[in-house]
Amino acid sequence: MEIIQAEQVQTEKKSEKGASLVEYALLVALIAVISIVAIRTLGNTVSAQFSSVNAQITG
Repeated sequence: MEIIQAEQVQTEKKSEKGASLVEYALLVALIAVISIVAIRTLGNTVSAQFSSVNAQITG
């Protein structure tokens, strides 16, 4: 009886470990997507600002 319970506990730990691994992978993917969008948006804005300053300097 105790052996069956110990096996069930080990199985539950493995499934929880796999679930948390999937959750971490999803979080990393979400952070990557958000970072890419932010960099593209800010990159275009910064590029436009530099172009504006360059145009003002060169007259």
